[in-house]
Amino acid sequence: MDRHGGACAVMTIYLDYQATTPPAPEVFDVMAPLLRDQFANPHSAHRLGRAVAAQVEVAREEVMRLLPPDGRLLFTSGATEALNMAIQGIGAGRIVTIATEHAAVLDTVDALARDGREVTVLPVGPGGLVDMDAARQAIAPGVALVAAMLVNNEIGVVQPVEALAELAHAAGALFLCDAVQGYGRVPIPPPCDMIAVSGHKIHGPKGIGALWIRDGVTLRPLIHGGRQEGGLRSGTLSPALCAGLGMAARLMRERADTDRAHVESLWQRARTLFSDWALNGDADRRYHGNLNLRRDGIDGSRLLSDCRNVAFSLGSACASGSGRPSHVLRSLGLSDRQARGSVRIGFGRYTTQAELEDAAQAINKAAGMQGASR
Repeated sequence: MDRHGGACAVMTIYLDYQATTPPAPEVFDVMAPLLRDQFANPHSAHRLGRAVAAQVEVAREEVMRLLPPDGRLLFTSGATEALNMAIQGIGAGRIVTIATEHAAVLDTVDALARDGREVTVLPVGPGGLVDMDAARQAIAPGVALVAAMLVNNEIGVVQPVEALAELAHAAGALFLCDAVQGYGRVPIPPPCDMIAVSGHKIHGPKGIGALWIRDGVTLRPLIHGGRQEGGLRSGTLSPALCAGLGMAARLMRERADTDRAHVESLWQRARTLFSDWALNGDADRRYHGNLNLRRDGIDGSRLLSDCRNVAFSLGSACASGSGRPSHVLRSLGLSDRQARGSVRIGFGRYTTQAELEDAAQAINKAAGMQGASR
């Protein structure tokens, strides 16, 4: 068995870290006893229940160690639920967000807009960074919430979250940070009022995420029932999933310098290997584990099919199969043709230099064959 595809005849090279990350072995180790033996309900008052509840709280503390100190953390089923809790939990007032946000934000504010909520979606420049002049004009008194992604999931651009949070606070609004791609990789600015994270983007399990809420911020619950998680998120927690997220967060903290150096070395090599491709998104303000590239005359879908032993993507996994060009790439001003000729290569902790070399050879060869056949 191997990390990249199990007992397969030809090993697949995994380069889709923005869609999901390979789980850390330590995550499996901490989860297994809670799935097999320590099965009690963490909300039960007996000794077995209290024992697993204690492990949930240890996990909660681990996740919070990479977040501002003055808040509380709610476990959720993932970042989508966390973002919905934050956005829909603010009862009234205008919402401001950015055109390149994840669908979990854009679709949620769109649903609220259809019900009469006022929403402003800010444009971005050619590099994918928010138009700060438009932000200053839009974030004014009467705005209740500003929502922005720290690291963009498609192009890796790092938004000026701290500046946006300061604008929000000056207008009397709250600031929500989607830190799914940035947690443990990019420092999270302290002025955030709410922060959403996801387990499977940091080498943890799927089906678990969290919403950090600053002390004093109140939300309306979306899910009613047993009043778990401070009454804001009813439902029985999975101690195994919580512990897996906690261990993943701990490793992100303990391995931060090592992971950062490894990703930087992969980035530098990748920029050479793909020197014939154009980079989508700002070249400077970005996370270096995300390489979004385009090349004239390339059909990304065909390239994906031709490189069956390399797992990369055309953009957000949540939008795959829609047949529509990426809304992120179109927001940069790219044509539909340029967007469809773009690919996203994501790497991280468990990617080797040899894998990157082999993948680049396969991708470049397939891209060259497409160009030759035109």
